[in-house]
Amino acid sequence: GGGLPVHRALLSYHGWIFESHGKMSTSTKLWLSLVKMFSGRRPLLYSFQASLPRLPVPSVDDTIQRYLESVRPLLDTKQYNQMEILANDFKESKAAQLQRYLILKSWWATNYVSDWWEEYIYLRSRSPIMVNSNFYIMDLLYMTPTHRQAARAGNVVHAMLQYRRKLERGEHAPLRALGTVPMCSTQMERMFNTTRIPGIETDIVQHLTDRKHLLVYHKGRFFQVWLYTGGRHLLPSELETQFQRILNDTSEPQPGELKLAALTAGSRVPWARARIKYFGQGVNKASLDAIESAAFFLTLDDEPQGYDPAKTRSLDSYAKSLLHGKCYDRWFDKSFNLISYPNGKMGINAEHSWADAPIVGHMWEYVLATDCFHLGYTEEGHCKGDVNKGLPCPSRLQWQIPKSYLSAKQIADDVDFHGCLFTEFGKGLIKKCRTSPDAFIQLALQLAQFRDQGVFCLTYESSMTRMFRDGRTETVRSCTSEAEAFVRAMEDAGATKAQRLALFRKAADKHQNMYRLAMTGSGIDRHLFCLYIVSKYLGVDSPFLKKVLSEPWKLSTSQTPQQQLNLVDINKFPKYVGAGGGFGPVADDGYGVSYIIVGENLITFHISCKFSCPDTVRAQHKSYTSVFMLHLSQLSDLRSVFHSLSLSLYLPLCYCLTV
Repeated sequence: GGGLPVHRALLSYHGWIFESHGKMSTSTKLWLSLVKMFSGRRPLLYSFQASLPRLPVPSVDDTIQRYLESVRPLLDTKQYNQMEILANDFKESKAAQLQRYLILKSWWATNYVSDWWEEYIYLRSRSPIMVNSNFYIMDLLYMTPTHRQAARAGNVVHAMLQYRRKLERGEHAPLRALGTVPMCSTQMERMFNTTRIPGIETDIVQHLTDRKHLLVYHKGRFFQVWLYTGGRHLLPSELETQFQRILNDTSEPQPGELKLAALTAGSRVPWARARIKYFGQGVNKASLDAIESAAFFLTLDDEPQGYDPAKTRSLDSYAKSLLHGKCYDRWFDKSFNLISYPNGKMGINAEHSWADAPIVGHMWEYVLATDCFHLGYTEEGHCKGDVNKGLPCPSRLQWQIPKSYLSAKQIADDVDFHGCLFTEFGKGLIKKCRTSPDAFIQLALQLAQFRDQGVFCLTYESSMTRMFRDGRTETVRSCTSEAEAFVRAMEDAGATKAQRLALFRKAADKHQNMYRLAMTGSGIDRHLFCLYIVSKYLGVDSPFLKKVLSEPWKLSTSQTPQQQLNLVDINKFPKYVGAGGGFGPVADDGYGVSYIIVGENLITFHISCKFSCPDTVRAQHKSYTSVFMLHLSQLSDLRSVFHSLSLSLYLPLCYCLTV
């Protein structure tokens, strides 16, 4: 223990993040070797938790100055001047008092943001979590290791049980930036045996210790499957047997059972009321307990999904299936649902309050690598190993349900999705141009947003703050004045390539700097959010904070992390690339864009919006979607459109390459 305080001081250094790529200063090299030395040879998952620094509270002046800078491209002069007056009035009158409370909180809490973030952004929200909050992760893009549904589910569930055991024993290696700088592991604690329980005013996250069963849904029936026999995990072949038994079971759902899970898809209050009224005793309580205490929820789906190059909309229907399914065949409250398709494809739908996407992604990466490279399949596509005939059959849950409740179908039917594989170039070419792939894509999205809507909008990009204890996310406001200048130059026929390139560089540098500030605790949005919560607690009215927190994020974006674990060498096994994941739009009249930069030459986009918004879905028959273009209606000939857009991005690219 004597070494820990030194360690915390060491880990509070973030200078390395601000150094340009490939140019590491001597002081950073020295610091890295010290961190390595203190870390020991094989640290465990939670080895560094006590030595992680606390998230600092930025100064009010810095936050307000950065906030004003971030809204400058979105407001006309008059609106901006009004905003400035509001901000300065806040700074001079109420800010100091609210900031004092936050600084106090940052001394006694492990993280001054995270508990409020979980409570107010997630658990107190009364709107449906399906589409609005839950997110999804897809399977491998090009590979299906077996086409037998029960076998694939058997291997994947077994790999998850292995992951869970390592997690409970803290045996996973901690995630480390640069391979050395530790990141917080707190979010992983609630991955399994966790359910979001609805309440009238606020939900709670219920996490139980090791549970011995899994809940399986198939064609409207709920089955309980025991995961242990004789003190050990069921083997993949035994799990396959159990899942096959469920697939072969021809019994009918009980009255009201088929659509029961739709309760978890609708608004939280009706669900909380129904839960109290109908599920408080008897068989209903026992059955609901079985679901809520299960390790996780598995749906054996009855319609094949997955990417099929021969079908234009295959990724889109796969995405919609993972995001909401039929609205009654996923238990949206579980920490995650594993979804298994008849053609052997899989996927995940995850609840968002307990953790962010990289956490689920970490587990999924481990599971896919274990499934394909360690467990494997027989030549006939079955799980390896002997079949144990003596296992007790899965048991049906029993219900007495007065009627089937509400339909969440409207929400699901309103989500339009487009999944898109961009293969003309990727990280390889972008890096040759000495620019950050993330900044490149964010600027492309600004260009696309402007071409699509004719205006700039408040843009959300999530970045993580996990170098701090209990850190979760921070917002990068990607629509900057520098990005606006670049987009306008791209749209100005009179601008030269050299001018466009110079503006591109400037905007990319600005974006990278903001991303780095967000990661090191100097973001704007979490600080303003917490000041607002303090103002509510103290009954202090602040027109400035109210305005800031009511602004809609019309473009919400996120990069799915790729290969956090490096378990599979993508150069050697190019078919084993993941397809990433996505989420619904945050604003009713906006877009949700998730992207994953895979290998050197592929960028996969998951784009969502709502049919009900006339601005985002243009006349169905002549939509002109392209890679970064955010039109998501019926897609016609993609090739030509890709071409026109990638050419406009190619100009600065080709120029960089020839310089």
